[in-house]
Amino acid sequence: MEFACSHVVCNWRPDGAASTGVSLYDNTVAVKQQEGPVPPPLPPRRLRKPRPTSLPLPPLSSIRPPPAPLSLPPPVPPRLDKEGGSRLEANVNVVSISVGKLVDICQASGLESFQSPLICGKCSAALSSLSTLQRNVWVCEFCGRENGVNDSVKRVCVGQGAGVHSDEIYLPNQSDDDYQNLEDTLVVFCVDISGSMIVTTEVTSSSGSPTYISRLQGIQDALQRALSSLLQQSPRRRVALVTFNEEVVIYGDGTSTPLTLRDWALVDYDHIWQQSVAYSIPHCIAETYDQLVQRVKDLREHGSTCLGPAALASVAMASRYPGSKVILCTDGRANIGLGEMAQIPSLSPSPLTPYFYRQLALQAVESGIIISVMTFEGTDCRLADIGRLADTTGGRINIVSIGTVATEIQSASMDNILATGVTATLLAPDGVYFPFEDGNNHKLVREIGNVTKGLEITIQFAIKPEFTEVFLQKDKLPFQLQLSFKTRDHEKVTRVITEQRPVTTCSRIWAGNLNMAVLGVHCAQLCASLTMEGRVQEAQRQLKAQQDLHNQISKQRPIQKEESIYGNWIDTMTTICDDITTESQTLSDQAAKVMYQMKRASSTNNNNSSSSSSSSSSNNTNEIQKKRRGKKKALVEGM
Repeated sequence: MEFACSHVVCNWRPDGAASTGVSLYDNTVAVKQQEGPVPPPLPPRRLRKPRPTSLPLPPLSSIRPPPAPLSLPPPVPPRLDKEGGSRLEANVNVVSISVGKLVDICQASGLESFQSPLICGKCSAALSSLSTLQRNVWVCEFCGRENGVNDSVKRVCVGQGAGVHSDEIYLPNQSDDDYQNLEDTLVVFCVDISGSMIVTTEVTSSSGSPTYISRLQGIQDALQRALSSLLQQSPRRRVALVTFNEEVVIYGDGTSTPLTLRDWALVDYDHIWQQSVAYSIPHCIAETYDQLVQRVKDLREHGSTCLGPAALASVAMASRYPGSKVILCTDGRANIGLGEMAQIPSLSPSPLTPYFYRQLALQAVESGIIISVMTFEGTDCRLADIGRLADTTGGRINIVSIGTVATEIQSASMDNILATGVTATLLAPDGVYFPFEDGNNHKLVREIGNVTKGLEITIQFAIKPEFTEVFLQKDKLPFQLQLSFKTRDHEKVTRVITEQRPVTTCSRIWAGNLNMAVLGVHCAQLCASLTMEGRVQEAQRQLKAQQDLHNQISKQRPIQKEESIYGNWIDTMTTICDDITTESQTLSDQAAKVMYQMKRASSTNNNNSSSSSSSSSSNNTNEIQKKRRGKKKALVEGM
């Protein structure tokens, strides 16, 4: 766990009206003007007698100046809530969790491992090496419940960790039936072959002369490259092909008779699932490469787009092999069958989100499947809707061109799930709550599902007003993260990290206490989620608070080069939110792509994806701004 602030700020309030508390550096007395009747005048004072002037003055030599201080006191560091007389509106109580690193237990080989944790009977906190015992009784540091502890657990767990941090891994006994061959997974290529795939793009041939390639030709070339790459790197892996236009055709591994779904079958969820699950894929790509390549070469574009049924069929096929991937490529809206969304707004509150895509995404997560979605630039595919499939399952969301589609498909086909069924539980002392989360409890449970490399989540917390004074009397507050998951080979693991953090008030925060990486990533993830839920005004308020904090910090210390990336993210999302509120209530595919990337933003020291995301989002911002200027220019000319 990594915290945005070195201390827990106990008196932050959502409206920014935090009390300053007791400050070590600010001892000025504020005099409050009383209202009401004027108080009576002061009684007369007896005047002191004047000093006689006839007394002799002391000699000059006896008057000595006071001794000079040995050294001047250090300057008072600037405080954020004193800057410009404004309150601290941005909440700096944020914790970042690098889930992609924590589920990789190979990097934690030196940690103590046990079979099962001792759990509090009230709040489900785990006994850690930082816990204290009194006569075999553990008083839970999170809820105050008294729990009995036997001698064996006491000897193993308690007292092993000194300091403020502990990290323990629990590995229950595994059976041979739980083991899974890592190569026994499936990659499904789900490809759009509707009539719009005939649209061509001018490219430069190997001889240097211009030539035109259709979208389907670009997909065919990309698929053949991806199949060749899989054959070389994962020859024992299964690969299947599914195509869709006005019907869905399941080719499987290319060796069996294709299964076609059409007409009424395209609106029957259960029928599509049952037929697709039953379709056998017996061979690996080392045995079916030639057949699959020939199937790809024979594809022809025509008809409309039944994207939803094809995605459902692909997920159903992959559900037999946990850890599998579905790569969906399309260039248009779904307009036939399940998931048809021609008349559905692409940005709507969560209850109005198309039920089909939410249901399918959850079913994919339960089966440990990653779905990646790729659309072509210059098209309107309602990426805000179909992108939820990838956002929920941990897949990629991208807008490709003829020149980049091959690279993107190969990258998506090589993505590996590090863990499935991941659940993160964050516990804090009773009196802490988590803004923007359901409930008002000091315990937060988040179902993550599939985890790939570089995944990072951030969580915001705050102190209830009635607990402020109580917490300020304490030296430290405990926090505990519990990660439960299955590794790639289906090994069940529970990892428990406990940490103690010192407390403070808003008046004692200065720039050196803050981690801009954690704050920047959290702002990106939170505001992108709010925007995709239709809560654009709340997202704008959070962006404004974060911009103000960024400006205050820049006045106190120079902004590092890597920190400027997070400022670019804020500018990008601000532009998109302004575009939504001033012009329409829909998200373009380009804006939706940026928002989904920001929902999975990660710090620059976590992986290199942040830099690419920042560059991509900045480019998208420029495109969005150009479009806005073009619309205004056209309006002026029309007037």
